[in-house]
Amino acid sequence: MTARTARSARRARRSFGLVAVVAAAALSMTACQDSGKDSGKDTTGSKMQNSSSVSHSTGGGDTSGGEKTASGTKTGSGTKAGNGTKAGNGTKSGSGAKAGNGTAAKNGAAAKAGSPDSTQTLVDGSKAQIYKLGDQHYRADIVSRGSVLGTLETNGHDDGVDANDMFVVLTLGGEVHSWMGGGNTGPGTFELAGGWTAKVKKVGEAHYTAQILGNEGDVEATMDANQHDAGLDANGIYIVLTFGGEISAHE
Repeated sequence: MTARTARSARRARRSFGLVAVVAAAALSMTACQDSGKDSGKDTTGSKMQNSSSVSHSTGGGDTSGGEKTASGTKTGSGTKAGNGTKAGNGTKSGSGAKAGNGTAAKNGAAAKAGSPDSTQTLVDGSKAQIYKLGDQHYRADIVSRGSVLGTLETNGHDDGVDANDMFVVLTLGGEVHSWMGGGNTGPGTFELAGGWTAKVKKVGEAHYTAQILGNEGDVEATMDANQHDAGLDANGIYIVLTFGGEISAHE
């Protein structure tokens, strides 16, 4: 081989080696870039993972991440607290009917124990303590020696009672009238004070009625004593019909 040929061959080998080095460098750079991309993805993924982890630890109210939403759902299970509110509503309803009823009972007790609107002495010396409860609504307690012997109440109608042969009428206007004796026991027809006539009928056990007739024989009023006595103000004539069928009138 000539010297010129040998030099050419060496140059060719150096060129080939340089190309190989350049190619290897290019491959290395490509690998680094790919590795960087992959590591960037991992880094981003790591960041998202960390974000999820933060979301887990705080249980935050934002709904920016899947885990936060899940955490929000967990908070939503605070609906149990809502159920507690329901229990609160139970308390409200409990307080509703009971408190109202308790108050009404207390008011009734207070009215009964409180001072009467007026007091009237009855024919036998006992007292009628009169309470006004409303329009044409009165109650009268018959009291003797501190004890209540009987109670009358008007609520849309007069009331009356036979208290040991003392007859008492409480009117819609809150007036009390009392007298002793003068009774007749039915069934039957009886002449009453003031020109009235009473037709007393037995309806059943402890149940009598009386038709109050005027001068012309017309029925002006009807009394019904069913398990308790009845009273009537007939134009200033006061009538009591007992559930035992006794009737008495006074003017």
